[in-house]
Amino acid sequence: MSTIFTSEERKQNGLSLLEKYNGIDDECFEGSNDLVDINIPTTIEWIGENCFKECTKLTSVTIPTTVTEIGNRCFKGCSSLVTINIPSSINKIRYECFSECTSLVYIKFPTSITSIGNECFKDCYNLKKINIPTSIKELGINCFNGCSSLRSIEIPTSISILPINCFNGCKSLRNIEIPISISVIPINCFCGCTSLTSITLPSSINKIEETSFGNCSSLMSINIPSKIIELESTCFNGCNSLTSINISTSVNQIESWCWFNGCMSLTAITLTTRVKRIEEYYQKYKSLKSISIPTSINELGYGYFKGCTSLTRIDIPTTVNIIETGCFKGCLSLGSINIPSSIIKLKEWCFEECTSLTRIDIPTTVNVIGCSCFKGCLSLGSINIPSSIIKLKEWCFEECTSLTSINIPSTVNEIEIGCFKNCLSLKSINIPSSVSQIGDWCFEECSSLTSITIPTSVSKLGLGCFKNCLSLRTITIPSSISEIGEWCFEGCTSLTSINIPTAVHELVKECFKNCSSLTEIDIPTSVTSIGERCFLGCPEELKKNKVIKKLCYGSCVIV
Repeated sequence: MSTIFTSEERKQNGLSLLEKYNGIDDECFEGSNDLVDINIPTTIEWIGENCFKECTKLTSVTIPTTVTEIGNRCFKGCSSLVTINIPSSINKIRYECFSECTSLVYIKFPTSITSIGNECFKDCYNLKKINIPTSIKELGINCFNGCSSLRSIEIPTSISILPINCFNGCKSLRNIEIPISISVIPINCFCGCTSLTSITLPSSINKIEETSFGNCSSLMSINIPSKIIELESTCFNGCNSLTSINISTSVNQIESWCWFNGCMSLTAITLTTRVKRIEEYYQKYKSLKSISIPTSINELGYGYFKGCTSLTRIDIPTTVNIIETGCFKGCLSLGSINIPSSIIKLKEWCFEECTSLTRIDIPTTVNVIGCSCFKGCLSLGSINIPSSIIKLKEWCFEECTSLTSINIPSTVNEIEIGCFKNCLSLKSINIPSSVSQIGDWCFEECSSLTSITIPTSVSKLGLGCFKNCLSLRTITIPSSISEIGEWCFEGCTSLTSINIPTAVHELVKECFKNCSSLTEIDIPTSVTSIGERCFLGCPEELKKNKVIKKLCYGSCVIV
């Protein structure tokens, strides 16, 4: 008689002859929905692969100590199996042996077990407790993946390697002790452990791999041991309760998106001098209040701290020489910043929309202030521009609504488009004789500006240059000016008089439109053309001006 109990034997004789065999064949009871409990006789020495797989009504199994081997996937998908005692005769639990046993609550391993196979308890949703004896030296990949009810687990020092995805998706896991025998936290090891609030890593850990703590949404703190030399990409991705983290002096590589992406509760970051480069992955961290930049960093790159709306303080070391485009854009709480003398460039949009920034001292080493650099800095009351600057770029101080005065050094030769546009509190400005060009819209909407003197070095006033400067009463236009752009003085409702130099040959369209207080204008005979709606909305008195009388036709209206 064969010593293997097969599915054919079962069909013919049921379980009555099972005790006459010493082994149960592969797939013997697979998918048997009528099997509720089974007491395996002591004659059986081994149970084949898939033997009880998907016996969905099986609630209990008694395995005698005579059994020394349980095959791969033996109890996989036994969704009604609540408990199981593994006999001391078993030394290895094989691949997927109890995976998808969704009713399994507790399992106790005998001290004879040395190895737990890949995916052995994967997706055992109700498994709440498990003991791992010191005899176990190996855990398989995905071993406890998806055990969403597992609350705690102790890993013995006999285990030296944690496998990939070992506790991935263990949503109820609140605490875990990692033994000193472990040196690497592998890929996805604790990913999705959403109840894990803190974890203490032993001093033996030297590497934290990709997404190892990804989406641990309750994790508030973690220590980085001194032996850590590498934090891989996304290792703390999505830890949105993490408030602070200290990087040890041993870390020399923080990969892209290491732990910044999605760590929206992070309030403080301390980096060490072993870190040579940081990426733009602090962007939009709205809880980040402070960060210390180590002396190993020489550049703050594109958009590094963009949108960090709670950032109040940052220490920039003297090793940094460039602050790149948009670096602090939208840092709404940044009240002040110390720019070290090592900085040579402040790039475009660098401090744009830093609405709490009240003052900033720019060192003389800075030779470039990029376009829109301080745009929208609503609280900026004063700023010094060093003599190293030769050009004020486009929109540089646009919408600095608290800026009352500014001193432009004699080294500046050009003020570009919209530089001081919408500086609503700007009352006075000194334009040095070195300036040869004032760009379009340069002082548009500077509604508090009362007077301005333009040096003889300037030959042209750009489009809309003083448009809607509501408080501008007087302006001296030097003889060097040969061109006044369209809309240049439109809406200057306090302007009472103005002189046009002899070098000007044309007053272009809408140039003085809605200058409702303008009663006196000196127009030289050199002016041969007045454009459409040039004096629209100006007082009736201007009709008496001889040049206007001579040159204004139907298109040049005074109302």
